[in-house]
Amino acid sequence: MSSTESGAPQPDRPEARELEALHHRVAQLEAEARRGRPRHHRLRTTGSVVLVVVASLLSLLAVIAVWAHDEITDTNRFVATMAPLAENPDVQNALANRITDAATEQIDVKAVVNDLSQAAAEQGVPPRLAQLLGGLTGPLEGALTNLVHGAAERVVTSDAFATLWEEAVRAGHATMVKALTGEGGGAVVLKNDEVVIDIGPMVERVKTSLVDAGFAPAAKIPQVHTDFVVFSSPDLAKIKGGFRLLEILGWWLPVITVLVAAAAVLTAFNRRRALVGAAVGIALAMLLLGIALTVFRSYFLDHLPADASPAAAGAVYDAVVDYLRVGVRAVGFLALLVGLGAFFVGPSRPAVTIRTVTGHGVAALRSAADSAGFRAGPVDRFVRRHKRWLGAAVLIVAAVVFAFWDHPTGMVVFWFAVVVLVAFAVREFFAPAHPVAPHPRTVAPTVGGAGDAKP
Repeated sequence: MSSTESGAPQPDRPEARELEALHHRVAQLEAEARRGRPRHHRLRTTGSVVLVVVASLLSLLAVIAVWAHDEITDTNRFVATMAPLAENPDVQNALANRITDAATEQIDVKAVVNDLSQAAAEQGVPPRLAQLLGGLTGPLEGALTNLVHGAAERVVTSDAFATLWEEAVRAGHATMVKALTGEGGGAVVLKNDEVVIDIGPMVERVKTSLVDAGFAPAAKIPQVHTDFVVFSSPDLAKIKGGFRLLEILGWWLPVITVLVAAAAVLTAFNRRRALVGAAVGIALAMLLLGIALTVFRSYFLDHLPADASPAAAGAVYDAVVDYLRVGVRAVGFLALLVGLGAFFVGPSRPAVTIRTVTGHGVAALRSAADSAGFRAGPVDRFVRRHKRWLGAAVLIVAAVVFAFWDHPTGMVVFWFAVVVLVAFAVREFFAPAHPVAPHPRTVAPTVGGAGDAKP
C-alpha cells in the first residue's frame, strides 16, 4: 500500500509543513522555558530567603522595641514591674543593709561614748569605771549597727514601706524617662554609668523609728540622699542610645516586620514553603533572644559594683525583663502555630493524612447529626457556597483581634489557636469535604406487608 493510501501526510503537503513548524515551535518554547524558569525561580527564591532572614532579625528587635516603649511610656506597667520588688526578701535585705550604712555613717559613735563617759563622771562614777566606758567604742558600734539594722528591717518589711516604695517608683517614673533618654535629675538618675534610686526617704523613716524607740542620738541624723543601684554597666551610654532608638521605633517596628515577612512570602515561588520558613525563622529568633536574656543576666551580675547585692540585683533584673520574656514566648509560640498551620495545608503525606482523618471525623459527626434529625437549612447552602471565603474571614478576624490585643501571652495565643480550629471545624461540619452517607432510619412496617418500609 502506498504512502498516499496509508493516509500519512506527504512532506510536500501544506499539512506536513504546518505540523513540522508546530513541532519546531513547541520545541523552541520548551527550550526557552528550560533556560528561563530555573533562573527565574532562583532569583525569587534568593530574594525570599533574604527577606525571611531580615524579617527574623527585625522580629527580634521588634519585641525589644515594644518592651522598651511600654516600660518608658506606660507608668502603670512600670509600676507593676517594680512594685513587687518591695516584697522580695533579697531586695529587702539589700535595702536594709544600705539604709543601715547610710544611717550609721551619720552617727558619731566616739562622740556618743565621750558623752556617756562625761555624764558618768558628772554623776560621781569612779574613774576606773569611766575609763572602761571609754573603751566601749567598738562594742557600741556593733550594737548600734544591729539596732539600726533591726529598725531598717522593720521598716522595709512593713506594709507602709510597700506603699512608700510604690509611690516612690511611680513618682520617679518620669525622671527615669529623662535618665534613659539622656537627661537626669530626680529620684531615678544616671550616675557614673549606673542607674540608681535615691533611698533618702527610707532613711528618714528609719530615723523616725529609732527616735520613737528611745535612741535619741538618731535625731541628729541629717537628711541624706543615698543611692540604691538598679543597673550598672560601663557601656551604659551606648545602651541608653540604643534604648532611645528602640523607644522611638515603638510599635512601628512590628508593623515593618510583618510587611517584610509578607513580602518574603509573596516573592517566593512556593509561598506556602516560604511562610513555613518565615515562621521558623521568627521562632528561632525568639529562641535566640530568650537565650541572650539568660546569658546577659550572668554578665549583668558579674559586673555589679563590689558593694551591690547579687541576689537583689538578680531580682531586679528578672522583674525588669519579665514582660520581655512574656513577649518572647508569645511571639515564638505564635510563629510555631503559623508554621504548623502552613505545613498542614500542604501536600505532604502527614498533612494529607491528618486532614483526611479530621475531615472524615467531622463528616461522620455531621452524618450522625443528620440521622438524628438535624437540618441546617439555608445555613448549609450558604456555607457550601462561600466555604473558602468563610475560612479567609476567620483568619482575618483572628489576625485583627490578635493585633489589637493588649500584650498577648503564650496562653492567649494558645486559646486563639483553639478558637480558630473550632471555627474551621464548624465550617467543615456544615460543608464536609468528605461527606458520609447518613445512616438509614428504621421505619415501622406498613399494613401492606411486614417487609415494606418507607424510604
